[in-house]
Amino acid sequence: MVPGSYAARVEPFAQVLTAGGHSNSLGRSGEVLELLRRDPARLEELFACIAADDAWVRMRAVDTFEKLVREDPARGAPFTERVLTDLTRSDQASVQWHTAQLLGLLTLTPAQEAAAVRWLTTRLEDPDVDWIVAAQSMATLVAFVERGLVPPADVARLVERQTRHRSASVRRKATRFLTELAADG
Repeated sequence: MVPGSYAARVEPFAQVLTAGGHSNSLGRSGEVLELLRRDPARLEELFACIAADDAWVRMRAVDTFEKLVREDPARGAPFTERVLTDLTRSDQASVQWHTAQLLGLLTLTPAQEAAAVRWLTTRLEDPDVDWIVAAQSMATLVAFVERGLVPPADVARLVERQTRHRSASVRRKATRFLTELAADG
């Protein structure tokens, strides 16, 4: 099926996102992405898929949503509150890491910024946090420091904890972020 094909335009996104590729691949999410780039009218349908029963549909949906918001943050504006209230409740790592990314992309009110910092902080206080959730949470909090939303020392404490993470990749990122924070602080 080609991106933007008739089938992708008429099939429910939950069905499109179930099909294609290995279960841990992005499957046919590229078709959904291309369709929504041209016509965002079904963005609500995509967002609803992030709460689907199928974990692979949730992963593919949140990945597609994050890509759309990264390209044009205004697309995510109508969903900001739901990102903070609905997506932050997910215990699925792929939803959490994309939520961490989205929190750094969306324009937040001061109250939303505080909620985002609390959620990201909770991720990094967990010594068993998934490696990519840790990496994305650190990246977003460091970006918040650069925007003046959170004191560097608060984030440095959390990032320091991640220097002992079981993942070598997270430990390397934490060390690099600590260097950046030291320069900012």
